[in-house]
Amino acid sequence: MRSLVTGGAGFIGSHLVDALLERGHEVRVVDNLLKPVHLFGRPNYLPPEVEFIEGDVSEGETMRRALRGVDWVFHQAAYQGFLPDFSTFFRTNTVSTALLLELIVTEKLPVQKVVVASSQAVYGEGKHYCPRCDAFLYPPPRPLEQLQRREWEVKCPQCDHPTEPRLTNEAHVDPHTQYAMSKYTQEMVSLRLGRRHGIPVTCLRYSITQGPRQSFFNAYSGILRIFTLRMLTGKPPVAYEDGLMQRDYVHVRDVVAANLLAIDDPRTDYEVYNVGSGVPTTVLEFAEVLARVLDTDLTPTVPGEFRLGDVRHIISEVSKLRVLGWQVTADLETIIRDYVTWVETFADLEDYFAAAERVLKAVGAVRRAA
Repeated sequence: MRSLVTGGAGFIGSHLVDALLERGHEVRVVDNLLKPVHLFGRPNYLPPEVEFIEGDVSEGETMRRALRGVDWVFHQAAYQGFLPDFSTFFRTNTVSTALLLELIVTEKLPVQKVVVASSQAVYGEGKHYCPRCDAFLYPPPRPLEQLQRREWEVKCPQCDHPTEPRLTNEAHVDPHTQYAMSKYTQEMVSLRLGRRHGIPVTCLRYSITQGPRQSFFNAYSGILRIFTLRMLTGKPPVAYEDGLMQRDYVHVRDVVAANLLAIDDPRTDYEVYNVGSGVPTTVLEFAEVLARVLDTDLTPTVPGEFRLGDVRHIISEVSKLRVLGWQVTADLETIIRDYVTWVETFADLEDYFAAAERVLKAVGAVRRAA
């Protein structure tokens, strides 16, 4: 079997490449090695037997070459972040998916299945419960004026009472950011055109995926990379809002397992699945576990800054995928220990977050409340 992994030089894609090689697949990777994520070109963790195509997934000739003779496609390539370059999000995430399906249809390629990497971001705010109204709701984005007053919690639009987060299943979406909208339109393109043209597609909505190989230089690669490098360089991490926002963290190996299940089980055809832990963790709780692993007394500073468009709480309900036999195998401490073990193989670590944060503040993506 021959598999194509778009974005296969990246964090999740490269782990998927390893798993496919272990299964005996021939693997082809297409990746544009975008800087600063891939500051030094093709990463050395990408095995030499992988056929590598350097190019952009939104370019017709690149994808025509990449799809030749392929049985399975794992569409992992994505553009992420909070910068206001809106068109890049849709070109990379949505248009590339339309192009992929277009080539399969027009050139009658015998692709057996396409697995699309989507995101928990498509939900916007997660499911909430208002105890005063005794009602479940999917709140709209918190108003900027509310955030500037440091009123962080989501409020019920009916009674203005603070709400409580609940697990969010696959049924409701309300993307707020440019990244989230581009991922949801990617889902619509792949699922609807795939079904119309008989191309089996599965979309996987990843929670915050963590583990070894997360780029040091990617401002979007998240809390584990940022907090670890800050603490290892003797600096306290910075928690946005009040540090009590809840998130859902999943090990990259469990995400890889979900991708493999998608090609093994035809029940996943034309379906969408959450891939997460289902366990709520606040930013401050995350920092506490990390500090214990690193054996440091550093604790986060909480300066009252916030990211524009960020959600307050989002935790995925993952029972739909569990029914098919998929299971979470790594808790938060295991996730952190695996990453720290990898990071400690590097010398001359720096706090790359500081420079990235200056850019985010300059464009208004990170702001300070009054």
